[in-house]
Amino acid sequence: MIANDTLKRKQALQLILLLGVISFLGDIIYEGARGVSGQYLQILGANAAAVGLIVGLGEFFGYLVRLASGFFAGRTKSYWLFASVGYGFLVSVPLISLSGTWQIVAILLVLERIGKGIRAPARDTIASHAAKRVGTGYGFGIAELLDQIGAVGGPLIFAFIFSGVAGSVNIISAYQYGYSLFWIPFALLVLMLIFTYRKFPKPEALEELPSEENAHDDRFSKTFWLYVLFVFVTTAGFVSFALVGFHLKRLDIVSDAAIALFYAVAMGIDAIFGLAAGRVYDRFQTIAKRNNYGLFVLLVIPILAVFVPFFVFSSTLTLIVFGVVLFGLVVGVQETILKAAVADMTPPKKRSSAYGIFSVSFGLAFFIGSALAGLLYDYSIGVLVAFLATIELLAIPIFYKMMKANQ
Repeated sequence: MIANDTLKRKQALQLILLLGVISFLGDIIYEGARGVSGQYLQILGANAAAVGLIVGLGEFFGYLVRLASGFFAGRTKSYWLFASVGYGFLVSVPLISLSGTWQIVAILLVLERIGKGIRAPARDTIASHAAKRVGTGYGFGIAELLDQIGAVGGPLIFAFIFSGVAGSVNIISAYQYGYSLFWIPFALLVLMLIFTYRKFPKPEALEELPSEENAHDDRFSKTFWLYVLFVFVTTAGFVSFALVGFHLKRLDIVSDAAIALFYAVAMGIDAIFGLAAGRVYDRFQTIAKRNNYGLFVLLVIPILAVFVPFFVFSSTLTLIVFGVVLFGLVVGVQETILKAAVADMTPPKKRSSAYGIFSVSFGLAFFIGSALAGLLYDYSIGVLVAFLATIELLAIPIFYKMMKANQ
């Protein structure tokens, strides 16, 4: 029995690492695009309201799709099929290199988000089965670390291009050249998906079966629904980097290469802090597993996020850099703990659907928050900052209500 547990733990870690490599390649592609999408759309003629709407629509459609994909992936247990189809949509990013019209670029960016919506619940469910063997916070932390190494690499591609190629060609051609390079990681990603599927065709076999007394418990708790509300509010009040990039381009106090570099730095901080947050989450869980004490780590999100808009929408470079650091810290907790918490508070049979519900809440909030932020930016930066900070503060009483229901 002990030998079997050790073997499954080893296999679970292997699957997490392989999923991390897949996410690494995927993040090189889509985070590379996200890191420059705001300023590229501006160069092509879009205004701040359009950028906010495009980013918000992409996230909204992407997360809305997750409700259906999560349900059907769980119902059919076709996790790999949904994950593979979703990753296939990443082809839209290198296709951006073929267009210089902001409306076409906007459609391709939205399609990339829809693809993530198709794959995310299935991929996160696959990861959760493996993470349950090694610690959910630690498992998702490792995946996030590898994931965010790719998120650093993608924007750095553009940073190098802008510092080298951009001097000899017009700026639009430089962006298109950068997007064309993403054909390489896309091809590698497809190969890794095939290899990982062949090695672990049934990831659910890695998770330890629930105890007999909980085997038929497939309901969502009150804590879960309050958690979904908490996710909605904290996400609605968190600024997207596309609008930050737009702001930096508008101020013209740093180069295009520096904007891409800022995003790379934020993603690097995300990677390191995400793994640390995962370990802290697991430690809290061991204190009182039945009460999900690890959820206390989530309080970091509104406490830090409330300060982000004050810094990133400043006109002082030092304050902006500090804001980018805070941005990375918050994203690190979001990407690691939000996913780990879903795995710990939901039964295996309902987990894929739970990730779908969680994702819709996240996406709807991102859409509303991004669209309003874009409109408010054109109206008044001061009003925008006050709006975002107020929303984050509203999440704190929701958090305490969630923890009370969790007792």
